[in-house]
Amino acid sequence: MATTIKGTNTPNDRQTYQIARQDLPLHCPLPEMSLWNSHPRVYLPIETTGKAKCPYCGTDFILKE
Repeated sequence: MATTIKGTNTPNDRQTYQIARQDLPLHCPLPEMSLWNSHPRVYLPIETTGKAKCPYCGTDFILKE
């Protein structure tokens, strides 16, 4: 069970990220995530559908046009 302290972020606390084409190839975790080393880096195919979900942490990614 995770414990949070008021006023602090929890690891990977955002569940959805918008990704620009200039940031491809997409990988999770992203460097700006609060715990960027929380799981192994995995590259996610987002170019075809515009959406991807990390199999490790469940974070959703949306490709912005």
